[in-house]
Amino acid sequence: MAEDVRWLDPDELQGWMALAAMLFKLPGALDFQLQRDSGLNHFEYTVLAALSESPDRSRKMSDLAGEANGTLSRLSHVVKRLESRGFVHRRPCEDDGRITVATLTDEGYAYLVEAAPGHVEMVREYVIDALTPEQLEQLKAISHQILVKVDPGRSC
Repeated sequence: MAEDVRWLDPDELQGWMALAAMLFKLPGALDFQLQRDSGLNHFEYTVLAALSESPDRSRKMSDLAGEANGTLSRLSHVVKRLESRGFVHRRPCEDDGRITVATLTDEGYAYLVEAAPGHVEMVREYVIDALTPEQLEQLKAISHQILVKVDPGRSC
C-alpha cells in the first residue's frame, strides 16, 4: 500500500510545511491580539463580524455556522456566551420556529466597531502588507481553489 502513495517531492513538502506552519501560527497571533485588546477570541470576532454584515444584523444559526467556519454546536456555545455579554440576541425564526436566528445587538455592534481596528491592523501587518498586489491576487486564487476542494458547497 505504501508503494501506491504519491509522496511529496522536496518542493511540494516545503510548500506544504510552510502552509501548515502558517495555518497554525496565524490564527494564534490573531487570537492573541483580539483577546488582549478586546476580550474576544477570533471565532467570536468572526461571528460578530458576520452578523454585522448581514441584513438587519441577523442570520439563521445554521447559515452563521457556515459563514464563521464552525459547527452548529460550537456556534451555539459561542452565541450563548456572546448573548450573556449582551452582544447577541437569539429568537425563533418567524417562518419556521424550529430555526433559531441570531441578531447582533447595538451593544455588540459597538463592541465590534471598537475591536475591529486592532484586528484589521494585525491582518494588514501579517498578511496584506506582507504581500505584493500580485501575490495577494495569487493568495485569493489559491485559497479559493483549496476551499473548493475542502468545502465544495461553500461560495467564496
